[in-house]
Amino acid sequence: MDALKHLPEATILSLPEQVDPYRHDESHLVGPSPLAVVKPHGPGALRELVRLARAEGFGLVARGAGTGKAGGCVPMERSVIVDMGEYPGAIQVSHANMTLTAPASAMLKDVKAAALDQGLFYPPDPNSWDQCAFGGSLATNAGGPCACKYGMTRHWVLSLDALMDDGNVHTFGISTVKNNAGPNLAQLLVGSEGIFGIILGATVRVIPKPRQILTLLLPVSDWHTLLDLPAVLVSAGYLPSAFEFWDPAVLKVMREHGPEEARRMPGEALALLEFDDPGCHEDEFMEGLLEVLGDEAEHLQTATDARQREGLWAVRRMTSVVLKEQYPKKVSEDIVVPRSQVRAFFEGVAQLPLITYGHLGDGNLHVNFLAAGEMPSEALEHHLTDLFKLCLRLGGTLTGEHGIGLAKRDAFLTLMDPYQVEAVRRLKHALDPSGIFNPGKVI
Repeated sequence: MDALKHLPEATILSLPEQVDPYRHDESHLVGPSPLAVVKPHGPGALRELVRLARAEGFGLVARGAGTGKAGGCVPMERSVIVDMGEYPGAIQVSHANMTLTAPASAMLKDVKAAALDQGLFYPPDPNSWDQCAFGGSLATNAGGPCACKYGMTRHWVLSLDALMDDGNVHTFGISTVKNNAGPNLAQLLVGSEGIFGIILGATVRVIPKPRQILTLLLPVSDWHTLLDLPAVLVSAGYLPSAFEFWDPAVLKVMREHGPEEARRMPGEALALLEFDDPGCHEDEFMEGLLEVLGDEAEHLQTATDARQREGLWAVRRMTSVVLKEQYPKKVSEDIVVPRSQVRAFFEGVAQLPLITYGHLGDGNLHVNFLAAGEMPSEALEHHLTDLFKLCLRLGGTLTGEHGIGLAKRDAFLTLMDPYQVEAVRRLKHALDPSGIFNPGKVI
């Protein structure tokens, strides 16, 4: 694209073989070829990009590592991909403030490792934690197993830097927990999927690294006995740092096609629980937990060392990959319902052709229609609409952690509260009046 030839502080990719990989993320969606891919190296490139986008009428689609699952970084017509992978900046940790500051270009695994190296802990851990960019995790409000106890990415963000419609970089928030000077605009940008501006970096809270971790496998002969367990545990004062599960159908696929550790997994269905409370290795903690679990604890297994723990988590991280390999045309949705409604959810979907695994501890369930590729499109859409309506009726929502992007845009516009949809549209117009940031996504 001629207008970008003299862009300062940037690498420009424009050849078909260079831009083609940017047409998709990890969703099933593929967009048109972008006009170009820009890798900014400084604020000069950003200012000029905004000026050109407004003058030439093209969109700016921010991209991290491309691991999103909702089509959020898929280009639309007349779009330029802004690849933030080479944007400068270093990871910095402050013990005095208990904060960590990192650029959008940093990999999330390096952010988490930098905290651990200082004896600190940054909890957000999406399934792609070892592959995704920090900026992408901010833009999508990434979750993961630890959200059961520690919440989503937004719960940890204190301030962030973002490129806005005026072409300047603005800092929203401050690097401390007390900031009550008007509405929190940093939180507005977290999870906004790039429709208001482009996130360049952030300062997040960190906490002392847990000193003990207790990892448990809970096999059950009747998987329905797991459905009330998250609420039962929490009511008894046991808040797991993770509570994952596989239903019988998913566990069968993992045993047949997953890694070696999966082939040895017991039970008709299985839960993976983790606790990081002080004293969780003590007899008193385990005795109380066994009392709460009751008969379900009969076959409870404890990970005996770090290697075994990592093996169990590798199986969990591989679940989505194995299912995709075996059923390449499957459709997966990451719906969410409150803990207290998990049983009602499964009763409501009993007639739908789906299998389930995921974050049982916080009601964020990954439901998979394995035969989606063989279904008439009308039948699949009907099933998805029934699924989404059930979640909303139970007090949940369309997505727990993957976001709306392009994949769930129609469902969001159709099923969500019209007032809220219009409010997002007005915010979009106020912050991005030219409509250049990630056009065609979310709203």
